[in-house]
Amino acid sequence: MTTEPPGSADLSGVFAYTWDLVGDPAAAERIASLGVGAVVLQAAYHSVRAMTPYHPVHRTVHATHAAAYFPLDPRQWRGKRLRPAAPDWGVDAPDRFGTATSALRDQGLRVEAWLVLTHSTAAGERAPDLTVRNAFDERYGYALCPAQPEVAAYAAQLVSAFCERYDAAEVPTLMLEACGWLGFEHGSHHEKTAGADLSAGCRDLLSICLCAACREGIEARGGDSAGLAQAVRRTVDAEMRDGVRAPDTLAESLGERAAQALLRHRQWVIEDLTRQVAAVAPGRELLLMADGDPQATGPDSGLDLGRFGGRATALVLKCWDEENRAVARVEEAVRDSERPVIANVSVLDEHPTDLARRVARLLAAGARQIRYYHAGLSSPARLRALRMANAQEAVRAIAGAGTRTTEGAA
Repeated sequence: MTTEPPGSADLSGVFAYTWDLVGDPAAAERIASLGVGAVVLQAAYHSVRAMTPYHPVHRTVHATHAAAYFPLDPRQWRGKRLRPAAPDWGVDAPDRFGTATSALRDQGLRVEAWLVLTHSTAAGERAPDLTVRNAFDERYGYALCPAQPEVAAYAAQLVSAFCERYDAAEVPTLMLEACGWLGFEHGSHHEKTAGADLSAGCRDLLSICLCAACREGIEARGGDSAGLAQAVRRTVDAEMRDGVRAPDTLAESLGERAAQALLRHRQWVIEDLTRQVAAVAPGRELLLMADGDPQATGPDSGLDLGRFGGRATALVLKCWDEENRAVARVEEAVRDSERPVIANVSVLDEHPTDLARRVARLLAAGARQIRYYHAGLSSPARLRALRMANAQEAVRAIAGAGTRTTEGAA
């Protein structure tokens, strides 16, 4: 039996940052005017520089490190190497998340907490041994490895601290980002990697974590971690030094047995992390940012969706790329998974006027809801496109509800 997605009466929602709302008394009403029913609000987030075009006090916010946007009890984190930091940018408030949530709820909007779990350069610098380590023994300081028990415990404690402060009636839903491995791709400051012209296959190989915990996990699932590391180094060097393009799939680069051991390890770790989060968030709906490609690393966890045995109320699929590919991704996820699929759609692409058509196609492909990215980063023209796409979505929802009522009467 398929679970209804959260807030099923309201198909749509938008992403927003706390700094879009705190200090701007008009922000919540402006977001409500988009016609959406929910707001995915930043509760714990990585570093970023963002525009705030509508705020009365600031025009940009530079979040210099990952931070929690809700008050923390220092006693809960005493002696912990991994601990969230507090923000010192934007308009200050004792409880930024709570202040923004109150304003949104006053407008009748549902609030979903946006929690980024394993993406933190600040935490990675404090505990480099807990970060992703590639086959060349190089660390990605922005990427905490979820196979490390200390990292999983940190993620669960972060969620637990949030749930202790806000009850489920106030914030019924948690959206989990980076509930797995971040890989080679990272939009860090002064990124200087594009000129190497790395193929997608080569980037996937550089995204494989071979820290001690991951080596142990791979070997427990029938793989040879030392041989896997050798295969990665050999294939990456062949591309970077000799121009021999790496294969597209891990199985071609590593061999089927090694690739499957790696993917089984990743699947188990992500599933286990969602279970740990669910255990400290009773009564909450969990939306998991996921990718149906098990090879994928990044903010959206790469999984075999048809075999996913973790905890998630619904799956959130990023649909930011070429339209036909995004539609195919949703169709595949709907076919493979019993969980509802929510399409994450960007309003920030080059052609916002195409947004309504894209949304219509994603809904036709089986997406049960839409989350629009991003209310605070969008120009007036992009907000108009969002409003138009959402109005179309609402009409479709009403028509669908009428059809279901008629069918029920029959």
